[in-house]
Amino acid sequence: MSHPEQGQPIPPTPPRGAGRSRRRTWIAVAVIVVLAGAGWYWHSHRKAAQEAGAGAPGAASGAAGMGAGRRGPGGTGGPGGPNAMPRSPVVVNTVSKRSMDVVLNGLGNVTPVANVTVRAQVSGPLLKVLFKEGQMIKAGDVLAEIDPRPFQAALDQAVGQLARDQALLQNARLDQQRYKTLLSQDSISKQQVDTQDALVRQYEGVVKTDQGNVDNARLNLGYTRIVAPTSGRIGLRQVDPGNIVSTGDTNGIALITQIQPITVLYTIPEDNLPAVLKKLNAGEKLQVQAWDRQMRNQLAEGSLLTTDNQIDTTTGTVKLKAIFQNTDGMLFPNQFVNVRTRVDTMEDATVIPVAAIQRGQQGTFVYVVGDDNTVKVQVVTLGPSDGARTAVLKGVEPGQRVVVDGADRLKEGMVVEAVDPAARAAQLQPSSAPRARGRRGNWGGASGAHGGASGAHGASGAPGAASDGTGASAAAGAPGERRRMRDADTSPNPATNTPANPGASVGQRPQQ
Repeated sequence: MSHPEQGQPIPPTPPRGAGRSRRRTWIAVAVIVVLAGAGWYWHSHRKAAQEAGAGAPGAASGAAGMGAGRRGPGGTGGPGGPNAMPRSPVVVNTVSKRSMDVVLNGLGNVTPVANVTVRAQVSGPLLKVLFKEGQMIKAGDVLAEIDPRPFQAALDQAVGQLARDQALLQNARLDQQRYKTLLSQDSISKQQVDTQDALVRQYEGVVKTDQGNVDNARLNLGYTRIVAPTSGRIGLRQVDPGNIVSTGDTNGIALITQIQPITVLYTIPEDNLPAVLKKLNAGEKLQVQAWDRQMRNQLAEGSLLTTDNQIDTTTGTVKLKAIFQNTDGMLFPNQFVNVRTRVDTMEDATVIPVAAIQRGQQGTFVYVVGDDNTVKVQVVTLGPSDGARTAVLKGVEPGQRVVVDGADRLKEGMVVEAVDPAARAAQLQPSSAPRARGRRGNWGGASGAHGGASGAHGASGAPGAASDGTGASAAAGAPGERRRMRDADTSPNPATNTPANPGASVGQRPQQ
């Protein structure tokens, strides 16, 4: 071991931790650089995959590439580019000029003209029931019979008593004639003649009483045959043969309801009463229609009969009664119906569908579609309505087109596309319909073939943009293809995996 010579300076010894600190610094810098590179690589590839997946549904579902081109990597100059304005599909209807009925709508109940409970008028055992439940009967038809034997015996007794008293009266009258002859010969006193006259009058009273008893017994005997007091439909019988019926029975034997003709009692607002009274006072018959609860089927057609004599102050309505012939029996007692009363007819009225009417801060308005397919908000003044169409007093002219469906997303100046109502209904898928599994993998994922279609068809600009779109979708082609195959294995039904073509075999698991 060498030793420094005396007189030479000893060099300073470096710190023991300086080299270790520099190594730690370089390691930390290297780690930061690696993490930054990994983060940039992950972010760039994730963004490319998202762009490719967003462009793929546009190529699969948009035949013209209009709506999908904005989301896909298409060029900016073509119809699929980001500068293209979308066309909102709507259903339009042309404003027409026609005659329209002024109709008043009301709610009512069917009321029979006559509603009679058939009851026994004498007491006794019920022998026969001669009607069928639900049968149409006429006034005077025999419905049931009560045992007539007690009433026949009472009639015979009354007749016998009448015959006895009539014989006594006849004998008294003969004696009266004899007494008058003797009195004229001055053979008897006048007192005997007066007594005989009183006896004749007494017997005359007894005979009249007996005649009344006979008539009453004959009437009771006739009541043993129960007849229909009115025509109509008879209901369910309330008592069976063999039971004892009496005049005090609450339910009676059956219920008869007259249904031909039949009436409907309904109400209208008191503000509409002057128009109705004007027609009634002029002697005109107002046409009335009865519809079912859902306003889908017309049940009968009749005429207004009369109005009530006062207004109900609690509801502000007045009752009206209409009569219907009801030959087909479609109106049933106590049935709830919607009533439409035609009070007037407007000639050459400007008419639009009720569905075209919109309401907002500016009042009542409609969306008018111009020749260039742009919509314009037009404020209108409405007139009477018949339920399906409404008369417009001011705001639109015949021949103009108004939006009747799809107006919830419209704004002033938007460009729309008129579609067929059936196609419009097909586009509106119910929110409750189950979403098919694997649809995003098959059509939203960026497989190689679908991604290329999104880049080529979605971009109508420069060729470079198309190639960029193809490259972006191809970059995520492998993950999208694996996800598509996995979802196809989970849900191999072609109807759920191929929304564009339910009959295609895309998404099915290949047979082994």
